[in-house]
Amino acid sequence: MDAVTGYSGMRRVLVIGCPGAGKSTFARRLRDAAGLPLHYLDMLWHNPDRTTVTRAEFDERLQRILEEDAWILDGNFARTLPKRLEYCDTVFFLDFPTDVCLEGVEGCSGMKREDMPWVEHEFDEEFRQYIIDFPAERRPQMVDALEDAAARRGVRVHTTSKAELVQALADVLSGLEVGRARACLTFIMYRYATYWASR
Repeated sequence: MDAVTGYSGMRRVLVIGCPGAGKSTFARRLRDAAGLPLHYLDMLWHNPDRTTVTRAEFDERLQRILEEDAWILDGNFARTLPKRLEYCDTVFFLDFPTDVCLEGVEGCSGMKREDMPWVEHEFDEEFRQYIIDFPAERRPQMVDALEDAAARRGVRVHTTSKAELVQALADVLSGLEVGRARACLTFIMYRYATYWASR
């Protein structure tokens, strides 16, 4: 099967979740395993000098990607989630507890990242509070949007809160060469184990 065709009907994929959940690492593993083009919403929004593009320019960039035949989009950006859900066929929602997400962000400080145009050396208090508030202030709206997309459009939603993400990923990647599939699974299984250890 051609990689860009996707696996199990997977062609247009969203990877979402609280900062620190491991979205970008997971998205890269999925890209490498399935051969789908990967785009980071942070890279569409931010300039290297830490300024941002206008909303109109961001929306234009996003729309061009959405109209492509196959992609993985990494990032939340709640304002545009409804639009992205109108185009995607699959969502991976990395729904981990707050302490796991805080640990994930702290582990990335000072590292050059493919998904950001600069190196973030400090984990500032405002961002920390955003993560702490995420379950109460942002997660409910996200879950509502996912449930609506699943019911209305048949979008496949895989989330750790349903204890199914690892199996779903294994199903999606079935038929891949074993080494490529294992590379993708190894990361999420580590995060999944961390998730259950915190329950």
